[in-house]
Amino acid sequence: MEINEVSFNGQPPVDSYGPGFFRVSNIIHKGALFLTLKGSIDWTGLDDLAAIIENKDDYDVVFIGMGKEISPLPKAISNRLEKAGVPFEVMNSPSACRTYNVLLSEERRVGLAVLPI
Repeated sequence: MEINEVSFNGQPPVDSYGPGFFRVSNIIHKGALFLTLKGSIDWTGLDDLAAIIENKDDYDVVFIGMGKEISPLPKAISNRLEKAGVPFEVMNSPSACRTYNVLLSEERRVGLAVLPI
């Protein structure tokens, strides 16, 4: 068996997460987290769609993590993202982090917007 080190081509993966935080590149981020090719971008949560929309050219899909449990996006938010042409997938935050990391390791253009568990 051959073991290869995973490369993320400069975009940071999520190292870990826990109640109220995410660890990215050995830096703890408390609260909501938004990652793109540019790294961590200030994001306060679902009421702050400007960052997601303004950076939509940095990813082919953004994974939106809704916290510990999956729940649908409020219709007004999903409508606004769709109108702005933002491709997104909604899931719980642990699944969003894992999916983001896997696709990132495959050199895919992905974004991550997650609420803490």
